[in-house]
Amino acid sequence: MLQNIRDNSKGIVAKIIVGLIAVTFALFGVESLVSLTGGSNAPATVNGVEISERDLLQGADLQRRQLLSQMGENADPTLLDDNLIRKATLDNLVKQEVLLQSAQNQGMTISDRQLDQMIINTQEFMVDGRFNRDQYQAVLRNAGMSPLMYKEMLRKESLLEQERMGYMLSAFALESEAENIISLDRQTRDIAYLQIGLDDYKAGVVLSDDEKAEYYNDNQQSFMTEEQVVIEYLMLNKAQLLKEVEVDDAELQTQFDQLLASFQAEDQRTVSHIMIEVNDQVDDAAALAKVQALAEQLNQGADFATLAQAESNDPGSAASGGELGVYQQGLLDGPFEDAVYALTEGQVSEPVRTAFGYHLIKLTGLSTTEAPSFDEVKDQLVAEQMDNKVEQLYVEKVGQLTDLTFSAGDLLEPADEMGLTIVEAPAFGRQGGADELTSNARVIRTAFNEELIRDGINSDPVELDSGRTLVLRIKEHIRPRQLTQDEVAEQITATLIELKAGEALQVSLEQQLEALKQGAERIAINGIEWQNATAVGRADREQPAEIVRAVFGMAEPQAAATYKVITLIDGSKALVAVTAVNLPELAELSVEEKQGMKTLLGQRVGQFDYQAMLDSKSAKAEVERL
Repeated sequence: MLQNIRDNSKGIVAKIIVGLIAVTFALFGVESLVSLTGGSNAPATVNGVEISERDLLQGADLQRRQLLSQMGENADPTLLDDNLIRKATLDNLVKQEVLLQSAQNQGMTISDRQLDQMIINTQEFMVDGRFNRDQYQAVLRNAGMSPLMYKEMLRKESLLEQERMGYMLSAFALESEAENIISLDRQTRDIAYLQIGLDDYKAGVVLSDDEKAEYYNDNQQSFMTEEQVVIEYLMLNKAQLLKEVEVDDAELQTQFDQLLASFQAEDQRTVSHIMIEVNDQVDDAAALAKVQALAEQLNQGADFATLAQAESNDPGSAASGGELGVYQQGLLDGPFEDAVYALTEGQVSEPVRTAFGYHLIKLTGLSTTEAPSFDEVKDQLVAEQMDNKVEQLYVEKVGQLTDLTFSAGDLLEPADEMGLTIVEAPAFGRQGGADELTSNARVIRTAFNEELIRDGINSDPVELDSGRTLVLRIKEHIRPRQLTQDEVAEQITATLIELKAGEALQVSLEQQLEALKQGAERIAINGIEWQNATAVGRADREQPAEIVRAVFGMAEPQAAATYKVITLIDGSKALVAVTAVNLPELAELSVEEKQGMKTLLGQRVGQFDYQAMLDSKSAKAEVERL
C-alpha cells in the first residue's frame, strides 16, 4: 500500500497526505507518527485503577535517564530500545500499583509532615549541611521532575517501604538455623588438583580428509557469510545550518522588549525561624505556651539567633541561629508561607501553627531584583535568536526532506533540490558496523527493513539525535553465502584439533579417575604434578575460582577422597580431589556472630515472604493491558 502511495504521489490527495506527514514530522519530530494511532486510554488498569499514560511516560523517561547515566559520559541513546524500556516501566508500575493497593488496604499512610521532613533531611538537597531550595530544585530539574512529582513519588515509595519493612522486621530465624548456615559458610576443604591444558594433546592429533569433510557437511550452517547491506543516505545536520542564519537587530530589540514586559520584580526574602515541635511528648498547648514565652523574651530584647540555637527543635537550622536562607515559594505549607510574605524586614511573626508545630518567623533580609539592561542580556538574546532561527530552519528542512524523499525514486533529486551530498556507508550486518553511523541501533533497524530491501524505496526520516536526521536507501543487499570447505579449511582444522585434544585429555583423566577410585596413588601426567591446598574456603582467591566452586559442590569424602573431572573456561581440564572437610567450632562463636546471622537470615526470610505476597497478589489482581 505504501508503495502504491509513493507511485501515485503526483495526485492532489497524495500531495495532501505527504504534506500532513511533513507537517507532523516538522512539528512533533520524526517519531511522532507512531503516536497518532494511539488514543488517550490508560495503558493498563489494576483492579480498576488506571495507570496513566503520563505516569508511564514519566517513568520511562526517568528509567532512560538512569540508564544513560549508568552508561557514562559517552552514552549513546540510540542503543536504548524504547519499546523495551516502556514495557519494563509498565511492568514495574503494575507491580507498584498492586503493592500500593495492598498497603492502603492495610491502613498504611504517610503524612505531609513526614514527607516534608524527609525532603528537608535529604543529603542531596543540602548545601553546607542545610536544606537549600535552589539545590533541591536543581536536582529535581536534572531528573526531569517537578516538586509535586517528586513528593508524590516519595509518598508512594514511603508506603511501599512501610509494607516491605513490615515483612522484613517481622520475619525471624532460629538459632539452630543460624548455626547451620555459619557452619556451611565457614566450612573449609582440603583439596588436590591436576590441571592440564590441551597443548600437549594437540600435537598428537592426526586428521583425515574424510573427518574434515564430514565436519564441514554436518556444520554447513555455521559456515555462512553475514547478511549485509550497503546504504547511501542524505544527512541533515542542525549545526551546519548556523551559517545560513543571521542576527536581526530589530528582532533583538523586540526580544528585549518582550523580556522587559514579562519581567516581574521578585522579592528575595531571607528568613530565620524558631520551631517548637508538637509530638507525643509535647502537646499543642504546651508547645504554644513555650513559643509564646520565647516571643515574650524577644519582645524584651533577646537575640533571635541565640534563642534559636538554644530552643529550636529544627535540627537543620537551629545550629545556625534558625537561618533558612532565601525562602522560595512552596517550600512549606500555607500558614508559614503566608507569614513570611506578610512580614517587613526585621519583623518577627506571631506564633504560626504548621504540621510540624509552632514557629516564630523572622524576616532577616528583603531585596528586590531589578530589570536587566540591554547590554547585560544581549549575548543571551543573540544566542536565543540564533537557536530559534536554526531550529526553525532545521524543522523546515526536515519537512522538506520528508516530502521530497517520500515521492522520489532515489536520492538524487532530493539531494540536488536541497544541496545535500549523497554519502555511501561501508557494508555492515545486523550487528552493526565499526563507525558511529552504522552502529546506530535506529540505522540498523531501518537498513534491514524488509520493505526497503525488497522495494528499493527511500526510508522514512531517521532521527539520530536532536540535531541530526537522515534518509537512507539500500544500495546493495548482500545475501548470506555458503562458504566452501576450502575457504574455511583452517577454521575446521583448528576446531577439530581442539575437539580431539579435549577428548584425548578427557580419556586420560577419566582413566586416572577410575584408578584413583580403585585405591591407586595420585601420579603426575605429562610431567604435571598435583597441587595440594588445605583449609580452602568458599571465598578463596589463591586457587582457581572454577576449581574452588567445583570442590564445594562435591560430596564429602568418607573412607577415601572424592574425585571429579571438570572443564575450565579456557578449555583446559582438571582432575579435582576433596580429601577432607573441616567444620568450624560452633562453641567458639560469639553471641554477636550468632545474632548477626539470625538477623541476616530473618531478613532473607522476610524478602522471600514479601516476594511471595507480591506474586500472590499480582496473580489475583485484575490487570488489563492495552
